Amino acid sequence: MTATYAEAAAPPRYTPASRFSITGFGFYIYLLSDAILFSALFATYAVLHGNTDGGPTGREVFSLPTVALETGFLLTSSYVCGLGMRAAERRNKLGVLAMLAVVFALGAGFLGLELTEFSRMAHEGAGPDRSAFLSAFFTLVGAHGAHITVGLVWIAVLAIHLLQMDFSASFQRRLFCFSLFWHVLDVVWIAIFTFVYLLGMQGA
Repeated sequence: MTATYAEAAAPPRYTPASRFSITGFGFYIYLLSDAILFSALFATYAVLHGNTDGGPTGREVFSLPTVALETGFLLTSSYVCGLGMRAAERRNKLGVLAMLAVVFALGAGFLGLELTEFSRMAHEGAGPDRSAFLSAFFTLVGAHGAHITVGLVWIAVLAIHLLQMDFSASFQRRLFCFSLFWHVLDVVWIAIFTFVYLLGMQGA
């Protein structure tokens, strides 16, 4: 059956975007702004990493085994987070709670190792006020650590939300945004591990 002239001339009907889609789009914009922040911090570090002012270099203060363990914690937590999202699709409450607990434990372990590294460096006279290189290092790595801290608080809120409201629409949106947030932090850490620690240990 052919459409009448009135039907053909009528404007197309658009289906309003869902709340989930709107939330996801808004969170992608936030992640882009965070990417700009970290890009600026990486650029600052790239300019200042050689300005040690006679102080210690990355080769002298970085502990690659510790950083490798941190990386293992974060990569594992990202994988577990992915498994948790699959559990959420199946409405597996116990599976999601287990995921949140494991990701929290791994994230807390990562943060504990990072704080221990910062404390050790400061104790050895390699604090952020020692040189431009160390100021840029502490700012970049510390900004990532601050995001991990926010993620840990977010996990606790998600767990409480799930226990009280089960798989509500708002929980699904928040869990989706958290998953994006955590995976992006993983990508940022890989960049830090490569360009800060690995190149720093080579004296780059």
